Amino acid sequence: MYQQLIPIIGPVLICALLGYGWARSGLPFEREFITRIIMNIGAPCLILNGISNLEAETTEFAKILLTSITILATTAVSGALVLRILRQPLRSFLPPVIFGNTGNLGLPLCLFAFGTEGLGLAVAVYLVYSVSQFIFGPLFQGREPAWRTLVTTPMIYAAVIGVTLLATDTPLPKTLANTVQLLGGLAIPLMLLALGYSLANFRVTRPAKAIGLAAFRLVLGFSVGVGVAELFDLSGTMRGVVIIESAMPLAVFNFLLAARYDRHPDDIAGAILVSTILSFLTMPALILYVL
Repeated sequence: MYQQLIPIIGPVLICALLGYGWARSGLPFEREFITRIIMNIGAPCLILNGISNLEAETTEFAKILLTSITILATTAVSGALVLRILRQPLRSFLPPVIFGNTGNLGLPLCLFAFGTEGLGLAVAVYLVYSVSQFIFGPLFQGREPAWRTLVTTPMIYAAVIGVTLLATDTPLPKTLANTVQLLGGLAIPLMLLALGYSLANFRVTRPAKAIGLAAFRLVLGFSVGVGVAELFDLSGTMRGVVIIESAMPLAVFNFLLAARYDRHPDDIAGAILVSTILSFLTMPALILYVL
């Protein structure tokens, strides 16, 4: 069992701990610069490389996109109902319930668990979640138009190019393909370092709220992921990727939006910290389940 788990979870945990240790040591870390590198260079190249090299039919890629959208919609409706019953503010707490950490944490887990095929499928899930959060977050939390963010987001263009190449079975020119692969390699290590650094700066100000929101996100995400995988009759790598990505803890980007629009950022920061710790504790069971 441990021979299976350690190569998958170990690199993820070590990279996150390096980022955490870096923050605790007081060394400089330009988080905004790192974030811009990830969002504008690393992630777009990772998406383009993952989609264009995906060894799957276009119908399979479309299937995982539809699956991801179904999971998002189901999580949103279920989360809204529970939060409404508990009389919690939807504008503050619904986005963190919906959007898990499919990038910083989900991508490397799928890569180490299922190889390049798993990474390619996980990139599709990450794309759906990222675009949805860019649209849903500003509209729902701040009532701002999202079109400007969308048209200036390189990930959108990378996805369009990648899907076009996949659909037409057209390879990238060798030089460009190598460049995209090299730059895409930046994304996952930087994501994990940034995750660890962010966790070191988050605090739990209201433990009951943080634990409740964290547990709700993890349980709901896993339940919906398994249910939708059964609904779409998924199997093998695709099933594993869908469940892993669905069961991820709160995404760090939720805090950035909460802070920007003043939607209980302290509670969101605490929930991100608690959910990530809980996720690392339950990760062995999750990986064994999907394998």
